[in-house]
Amino acid sequence: MREDILDSRQLLAFQTLARTGSFTLAAKQLNLTQSAISHSIKALEKDLDCSLISRLGRKIHLTQAGETLLATVDRMIRQMQNVRNEIDLLSKWGSGRLRIGAGSTACRYILPTVIREFRQSFPNCQLSIVPDDSKELIDLLRANEVDIAFTLIPPGLDDVHYQTVFSDSLQFVVSPMHPWAKRKIAPLNEIEDQPYVVYSKKSYTFDLVRKHFRREGHDLSNVIELGSMEAIKELVKIGLGVGVLAPWIVQKEVDEGSLFLLGLGRKKLKRDWGVCYLKGRQLSLMEETFIGLCESVCEGVG
Repeated sequence: MREDILDSRQLLAFQTLARTGSFTLAAKQLNLTQSAISHSIKALEKDLDCSLISRLGRKIHLTQAGETLLATVDRMIRQMQNVRNEIDLLSKWGSGRLRIGAGSTACRYILPTVIREFRQSFPNCQLSIVPDDSKELIDLLRANEVDIAFTLIPPGLDDVHYQTVFSDSLQFVVSPMHPWAKRKIAPLNEIEDQPYVVYSKKSYTFDLVRKHFRREGHDLSNVIELGSMEAIKELVKIGLGVGVLAPWIVQKEVDEGSLFLLGLGRKKLKRDWGVCYLKGRQLSLMEETFIGLCESVCEGVG
């Protein structure tokens, strides 16, 4: 099977000749000479090793091979025109696409407001949101499957540029009926004895929590692992364990009195949230606007 590609200019000359039925009209329509049209048809016939047209006096008729080729060429030309139109649309204000990767927590608590504001400026943007954990989002950036990731910023990103949006600190979260809530303190000698309800062990947050407590001399061995912040909060509410969450994630429940916040102890456990994109990329206006909105919406979150 031959792998060389047919000449698009020859195909356009053939299509125009087939539709007009005249070398003169085809040349005029394409702003070429009749000899140029004739040369293109002969070269195409030589390339395909078959006759595409037959001449009866001044009339042009397609051979069976010509009719078969014309049907294919018509589809090809339409597809090429559609591609040109689609690319032209990308240069118009507010068009194009923006692929955002974000953690499930950001998707629930932060991005709805950002997207609402973004849509007011770019209503025609093809916006897609890919939810995943921090480590996976960085892989998606590197694979060019997302343009920007809004996520916790992991260390060692030599090929990724990150821009901090806000910082938060994790705290113990317990049921109001928990002994710690009644004493309003988490005694250091009781920390290791508690059951904990934690976010996925594969997540960057769990790595931070584990390393923090190891530095403090504690080993959290009794854990229930979940992939949802909402599920974690529900289990903590009914007293099945202690959570380690950021205050802004549980603010509603704390205000309602269904959850209680306590400090982790002597040292804070801080996290940085931000937007990441591959180094060397020139950001579009839509991307810069999205990042600016993230910063504006997250003011005071931490």
